[in-house]
Amino acid sequence: MMIHDITEKVGRHKQRKRIGRGEGSGTGGTSGRGHKGAKSRSGYKRRASYEGGQRPFFQRFPKRGFSNARFRKLYHVVNLKVLEERCDAGATIDLAMLAEMKIVRDANRPLKILGEGELTKKFEVKAAKFSESARQKIESAGGTITEC
Repeated sequence: MMIHDITEKVGRHKQRKRIGRGEGSGTGGTSGRGHKGAKSRSGYKRRASYEGGQRPFFQRFPKRGFSNARFRKLYHVVNLKVLEERCDAGATIDLAMLAEMKIVRDANRPLKILGEGELTKKFEVKAAKFSESARQKIESAGGTITEC
């Protein structure tokens, strides 16, 4: 028997449990929350790392080293093969134009051009960074590069 055989007979979705609708429903009274205490109240939230007063997991181990993760710069990355297939020859390519064409999600991050793929068209490309191979391919195709 396969899962699609079961769902055909039973139905795709399980009905939700209606809580607090009388004792006869089986989930009346305390509505499955037990008796009293903070967890039984509405609006209760527990801090994600809280362990009931026990020494938290991340504090149990010595800290060593240094990470640059907080200081990294995130870029929208676009390969030359995408520009080759989606843009017309002689176009001026920049972040705003790529965002408008939905090649990148938005214009909030800086743009980096990478060199994957072949380039036959001539482009004027404006970006924050270029890989070395992308720089060579754009210039060999007769295009120009502007770092901004």
